[in-house]
Amino acid sequence: MPLPRWFAERVEPTAPDAELRVSTVELFFDLVFVFTITQLTSLVVGDFTRQDGEGFAGQGTVQAVLIFGLLWWMYSGYAWLTNTVPPERTARRVLILCGMAGFLIMALAIPHAFSGSGVAFAVGYLVIVLVHGGLYLQATAAIARVVPFNLAATALVLAAAFVAPPWNLALWAAALVLVWMSPIIIGQKGFPLHPAHIVERHGLLVIIVLGESIVAIGIGATDGHPGAALIVTALLGLALTAALWWVYFGHGESGPEHALAQAGVVQRTRLILGAYFYAHVPILLGIVATAAGIKKAVGHDHLAPGPAVALSAGTALFLLGDLWFRRVLGEARRGRRLAVRLAAALLAAAAVPIGQWSPAAHLGALVVLVIAMICMENVL
Repeated sequence: MPLPRWFAERVEPTAPDAELRVSTVELFFDLVFVFTITQLTSLVVGDFTRQDGEGFAGQGTVQAVLIFGLLWWMYSGYAWLTNTVPPERTARRVLILCGMAGFLIMALAIPHAFSGSGVAFAVGYLVIVLVHGGLYLQATAAIARVVPFNLAATALVLAAAFVAPPWNLALWAAALVLVWMSPIIIGQKGFPLHPAHIVERHGLLVIIVLGESIVAIGIGATDGHPGAALIVTALLGLALTAALWWVYFGHGESGPEHALAQAGVVQRTRLILGAYFYAHVPILLGIVATAAGIKKAVGHDHLAPGPAVALSAGTALFLLGDLWFRRVLGEARRGRRLAVRLAAALLAAAAVPIGQWSPAAHLGALVVLVIAMICMENVL
């Protein structure tokens, strides 16, 4: 069946070996996705102030993980979409903005997605699924194998809005498992991708999400006067964020681009799926948890167990996610470097008691730990 003339492809597809860079409309799109990250951080922070009788311990964190899993699936789908169908025409850009509106609806629904706003979240998800599937049809019919899984996940999320706990959590989990397992069921054929664009798009996203930690410093400092203690803690929060940036970007982008460019079309798709979808989950969740911990660390003379765990666990999760990412691309070999990274993650997780004594000392210990790890990895 022919596509409508206004919708159909009217420019030559970008050749698989041609250079493709991230467009401004994609960066604009990413800003709304990062707003969803901000909302998820608020859910995690809510666990720190939850009173008895207001749900189970860690409820906000569990909800944040389930929501993030579904959001990340469709965000990655849009990264693949604009890699294959560059938004160069007006109709495409308008549809991308419609998908952006769907993400905004979901972001607004996140705080109460499990208690009254589930229908709004499902409607937003349906919008982005339909826009994504329709646009992808301009490039490949292979997307027809993916759309049924996305629609089924949407139906499960909608059904969860009418079900009481804990069954609503079960339906969300089922939706997450369904879409995450779909690549294994349908395979990776039919989705050629440009390496440089994928590397650049995800790198820019990580930078923007790391900015959430900077915002968390400002939010945490709003209730206090900029005295010496607050300034020192804020600077240490910035130093930790900078150290995490160095972990991810210190190796440059040439290595991942080269690894992807050397692979065949199907193998490249599998590498991108493993490195830039699955492995980036702990990287981004680690940033969310770290930002939640920093928000509570700035302006306080001690940390409750929840924020201290978030700060340490978030740092450890980020380090392990980055290790996974590099191992998928063949950049991290077994040996001393692997041992150094694992030891750093364990020590970061073990630093929780320091935060309950002094947030500044906790942040300082994590900064020293990550910097020492970077130095040792460069020497080995």
